[in-house]
Amino acid sequence: MADDPSTGDHVTWNSHGNEVEGTVEREITEETEASGRTVKASKDEPQYEVKSDKTGKTAVHKPGALHED
Repeated sequence: MADDPSTGDHVTWNSHGNEVEGTVEREITEETEASGRTVKASKDEPQYEVKSDKTGKTAVHKPGALHED
């Protein structure tokens, strides 16, 4: 994405060779637990929790892995 995503944005990302569509649930800017793992994020290097439209499962990605839909 040219700009960092925002909560509510509809995005796509690659997961195990498949393109997944979903929504940005939240921006993570500090070390926290999300999607079953420890996320080491910061204000300078945020990560984003996204929710799959198809499965409802969540994942965490860096902004470069997300593409505006």
